[in-house]
Amino acid sequence: MSALPPSRLVAVIGAGVMGSGIAMVAAAAGHPVRLYDLQPEAAANAVAGIRRQFAKLAARGKLSEQQAEAAANLVSPADALDALCEAGLVIEAIVERLDAKQALFRQLEAVVADDCLFASNTSSISITAIAAALQQPARLAGMHFFNPAPQMALVEIVSGLASAPHTLQALTATAQAWGKTTVAARSAPGFIVNRIARPFYSESLRLAQDGIADHATLDALLREAGGFRMGPFELMDLIGLDINFAVSQSVWQATFHDPRYTPTLTQQEMVNAGWLGRKSGRGFYHYGDGVSPPVAQSEPPQPCPLHITVFDDSVAGQALAARLAQAGVNFSRSHAGDGCIASVAGARLYPSDGHCASRRALESGQPELILLDLALDYARATRLAIQASAGTSPAARDAAIGLLQAAGLQVTLLPDAAGLPVLRTVAMLVNEATDLLGQGHASAHDIDTAMRLGVNYPCGPLAWGEQIGFSTVRTVIRHLADSHGEDRYRVAPLLERLHFAELCGQPAAALYHQRGTA
Repeated sequence: MSALPPSRLVAVIGAGVMGSGIAMVAAAAGHPVRLYDLQPEAAANAVAGIRRQFAKLAARGKLSEQQAEAAANLVSPADALDALCEAGLVIEAIVERLDAKQALFRQLEAVVADDCLFASNTSSISITAIAAALQQPARLAGMHFFNPAPQMALVEIVSGLASAPHTLQALTATAQAWGKTTVAARSAPGFIVNRIARPFYSESLRLAQDGIADHATLDALLREAGGFRMGPFELMDLIGLDINFAVSQSVWQATFHDPRYTPTLTQQEMVNAGWLGRKSGRGFYHYGDGVSPPVAQSEPPQPCPLHITVFDDSVAGQALAARLAQAGVNFSRSHAGDGCIASVAGARLYPSDGHCASRRALESGQPELILLDLALDYARATRLAIQASAGTSPAARDAAIGLLQAAGLQVTLLPDAAGLPVLRTVAMLVNEATDLLGQGHASAHDIDTAMRLGVNYPCGPLAWGEQIGFSTVRTVIRHLADSHGEDRYRVAPLLERLHFAELCGQPAAALYHQRGTA
């Protein structure tokens, strides 16, 4: 089915940030738009704000004055639902409550024509449940925009059990005609983005709660080693702690309290205190004039050791060798065969596998052992976390720090606990993505696209899993489960199959690209 013709009226219900943004997108595409809110002054104020935004686009040269004026004139407030009777599409962006959404769409059924499409911008409420209240549930599906809607490229098109194929096709074509990239998802808790993203927040919240690192350090590691645009704490402050906590609760409740999604007491306490992030002036960080930016933990400079051996039979070893060579540092090259990255002052440096360094040292018979965190790109990372086994001497530890600093890295030494921050976060993201894929809620392509465009991840989680190795990810998850004794660290069934596919020499991508039927 084709996109909604530009001549058809688009009605947007809810004049908040999301509703206003969606209305602006539709008007920019040439549709007449009517914006309705229970508070009439809210709709009028939102329309005035939209017109100012179009004027700013013209002032910056993004639109001509004629284009901006034409688009601005397409948007008008509606003072009653009856004023929406000619709509070809109604997009709901009201409060995240099932009963409110059901009641709204029941009212709309008595107002609009039978061919009018219904879309909910809900971020986590079941589309099936919303549609169940309608006489014609087939006309409703999810059309989940991301904030700010005019700038963010992604729209999740979410199918409920009763959503008709022509409804989904029309909403997809319409969103694409509006310049958006669409992904298809089934109505499962959190859809794609809000479900897969949960570990990005929860793992760092857990690390901070356990005293492994402070907020600024964890944010810096996820940015500077993991390649994420923002760290989890600064992102939660930007989104709003209340909103992020509400989504976490929604997914947890919708999955019948699956421990993988259990919200944290830290978030609950901050919401109770009114520390909601940027909008309240305080969240994980303080905001306002004269506030100093938080500083990540970094080790003081150490001298570069004289005798260095780099084992360049691994990606990390090759990157370290290249960085040292570029810095003019003398070192010898060798092949380890056991994954070792480097050797210095009697200590051996390995990539973390989810176990703590002391356990790894005991099991390997190498008392002086240092583990390195994952990096998206070891050649470009600017910071790296490490941990040392209990048997590592201070001299060997400092030599390892000096080695990494000589390679141009800020070094963060963390307590010897299971799973370094970037590794455990990425492993849990990959695990969540394979679980969603294995259950058929979305395709592999759409999962990776959604996470790159919806939350600006540097790499789709499935592509990242392929890069790291699904067997490695499985090992990390199992080691975290072994260390913590919690069901939150359980291996997704598809990840288990991908592990054995890799062991049998089958390309894992060939298996996971066959999955997903959303």
